[in-house]
Amino acid sequence: MKNDFLKGIRDGIPICFGYLSVSFGFGILAVGLGLSILSAVGISLTNLTSAGQVAGVGIIAAGGSLLEMALTQLVINIRYSLMGISLSQKLDGSFNTMHRMIASFGITDEIFAVAVSQKSVSPFYMYGLTAISASGWVFGTFLGAAAGNILPPSLSGAMGIVLYGMFLAIIIPPAKKEKGVLVAVLIAVFLSTVFEFVLKSVSGGFAIIICSVISAAVCAAVFPVPEEKEAEE
Repeated sequence: MKNDFLKGIRDGIPICFGYLSVSFGFGILAVGLGLSILSAVGISLTNLTSAGQVAGVGIIAAGGSLLEMALTQLVINIRYSLMGISLSQKLDGSFNTMHRMIASFGITDEIFAVAVSQKSVSPFYMYGLTAISASGWVFGTFLGAAAGNILPPSLSGAMGIVLYGMFLAIIIPPAKKEKGVLVAVLIAVFLSTVFEFVLKSVSGGFAIIICSVISAAVCAAVFPVPEEKEAEE
């Protein structure tokens, strides 16, 4: 158990440093929208999802409803369920229901990528991997939130784009390879622009839901993934 835990920590160190820099931007964004340092850290501690957190603080700042928040998080984070199903094929025999429930909390894109590359995954490997990665995310949020209360607005605003830079880094490589991904991104950008400047009465949370569902549905219909490719993946 100890060796698996330590191995998880070692494998998660690169994720930790990556999260540290990115979550700094989230911390600045959160306090910039009126949240306290404690609230920003609490969100990062209980909800390990960068896109979900950014959308969530926007809804909080706009005074959105709980239904809006729940639906937004469902649409944004439902991919983690698919990752969990895929990762379940690598879990060893000691992964009982309780271990699965605890480990599922830490499934993010990066943690999943590292864990699924292992021949077999034990509960304590996942705990070590998640603990070190989440520590970087939470500590980075704290540093960013604290800096947001100290740095001048011009500098804190510039640092706040770090998070959006990460999102661009995520979507650009697959968009260059897959026409369907590129079209989905363009549709989402177009619809977001319409909601931002034309249909202003639609709240930010529901705008995210509509943009995500429409862009995904259109590309699923126009650019379906062949069954052979799905089987390979």
